Amino acid sequence: MPQLGLLPRRTWAALLSQLLRPPHSACIPAVGCHSQVAEAVLTSHLKPHQEKPNFIIKIPKGTRDLSPEQMVVREKILDMVVSCFKRHGAKGLDTPAFELKDFDIAGQFDPMIPDAECLKIICEILSGLQLGDFLIKMSWRDVRHEMVAKKGLSPEVADRIGEYAQCHGGISLIEQMFQDPRLSQNKQALEGLGDLKLLFEYLTLFGIAEKICFDLSLARGLDYYTGVIYEAVLLQTPTQIGEEPLNVGSVAAGGRYDELVAMFDPKGHKVPCVGLSIGVERIFSIVEQRMKTSFKKVRTTETQVFVATPQKNFLRERLKLIAELWNAGIKAEMLYKNDPKLLTQLHYCENTGIPLVVIIGEQEQKEGVIKLRSVASRKEVAIKRENLVAEIQKRLSES
Repeated sequence: MPQLGLLPRRTWAALLSQLLRPPHSACIPAVGCHSQVAEAVLTSHLKPHQEKPNFIIKIPKGTRDLSPEQMVVREKILDMVVSCFKRHGAKGLDTPAFELKDFDIAGQFDPMIPDAECLKIICEILSGLQLGDFLIKMSWRDVRHEMVAKKGLSPEVADRIGEYAQCHGGISLIEQMFQDPRLSQNKQALEGLGDLKLLFEYLTLFGIAEKICFDLSLARGLDYYTGVIYEAVLLQTPTQIGEEPLNVGSVAAGGRYDELVAMFDPKGHKVPCVGLSIGVERIFSIVEQRMKTSFKKVRTTETQVFVATPQKNFLRERLKLIAELWNAGIKAEMLYKNDPKLLTQLHYCENTGIPLVVIIGEQEQKEGVIKLRSVASRKEVAIKRENLVAEIQKRLSES
């Protein structure tokens, strides 16, 4: 699988029109709503006498077919990620990249505010997906580069700070650094530590400081990062019976890349940027494996009501009834048979998880009512035909 991170450099050529704004422009948080599966369209012009096509169909690299159950789970993951991005003011942007969902902020802003929000977004998504406990590691290498290359801090002093970074700490570790005379007497070191302290203050206000720690062993190896980088990993939990340990690496990552846009702009305009990527494929692999070991059923449709009949020659009545439900915006379906058996229809609802069944037969038609059945409790009540839609909508709103 490709390494998690921000968009490849070649993608940024397509993004410059979105990122390059006048100096007074506001922040541009962009959602890279990437197509998750490349759709290959193959056309063939075969001669009438040809028995076999003269080509071989190959699945594009990095793609695969998904079952209806897998698609349901995948869509839920993507919906949660995108809804979180939108909650943070993101705008949609489609780029040719796979297996990632990206959120990027471009523009000149006060220190650490966008960085803190990116970390907050990662925490919200991973918490919402309920994948288990997680930790976001922050690389020291890039913090050191920030201090030495940009703040003018001597390597010796930066290395001294690096000793603290190996302790894997948070705000308490930064406070300890402030007390070290070899650091507190250096103006540049204090500035760098001030930025880190500010970041953790924001993270504390966001309620996620305990999820962030320094980790000197983190090395992402991407040369376009210019500041702090981070990587979210799932913490190992006791393996359930029949479940294999999961080793999926990081499930989200990101960082600051202030110089990247200038590399593709002929005039060298610099646009400070910070962003994050969510590893949808890796997260999906985790959820998929848990589905297999838990044997939980996954609903593959969103059908709310099933239209059934216990008698023959009621196809037209069912068609009228289901059209009425569709016109009211209710998700409904029926079996495509003229005279299906009632038990077959009820078993179908139980197997697919459809919550409600409406039943119409000769007796109901004479009385001007429709039977409304709860699939879970198997209780039935007679509802006047004119009140059926309102009753169904009421039940669905309460469920």
